[in-house]
Amino acid sequence: MKKSKIFGFDIDGTVTDPATFVPYLNKHFNKNITLDDITEYDLTQVLGVTSEQFWQWLKEHEGHIYSQADLAIHAKNALHNWKDTHKMVYISARGNHLYDLTEQWFQAKKLPYDHINLIGSHDKINSVKEHQLDIFFEDKHDNACDIAEECDIPVVLFDTPYNRLSAPKNVIRVENWHQARQWVDQWLKNEG
Repeated sequence: MKKSKIFGFDIDGTVTDPATFVPYLNKHFNKNITLDDITEYDLTQVLGVTSEQFWQWLKEHEGHIYSQADLAIHAKNALHNWKDTHKMVYISARGNHLYDLTEQWFQAKKLPYDHINLIGSHDKINSVKEHQLDIFFEDKHDNACDIAEECDIPVVLFDTPYNRLSAPKNVIRVENWHQARQWVDQWLKNEG
């Protein structure tokens, strides 16, 4: 059966719970922050550390954190709802050295996927074009806006305290996967 649309998904903060990193940040940096305290994507300000310190910490701990990450609420149901009729492509800023760990996490969580692309960069435009995506799901504000404008596709943006800037009309802000699924199902009807 030919799959009708090609869905693209970010992984971290989109398929995974956006608060995944918070307990690890608190423990390592001796903080007591919540997701609500993270009002920008760059964590150096809220943590009071340099960019070098943060990236060194991430490099040391990312594998463990990613392997333990919880799913965002309702993500699994939404993804399974679309898997039989749409191609599922995941495009993440994770480095490709994390591919095996990422694929094992997908299998352990029983998440559907057709392709996982770990590009090691937040610039996802070329991957979105290469895979000819019809829609993308993201939590990073500038990625959502860039993809929506450059690729002229709808981008579902999962609302978090760090992505609340205004966005173009084809960036659709949702609070959770239940809302995302409702919006996408209506979009599919209109496209059909």
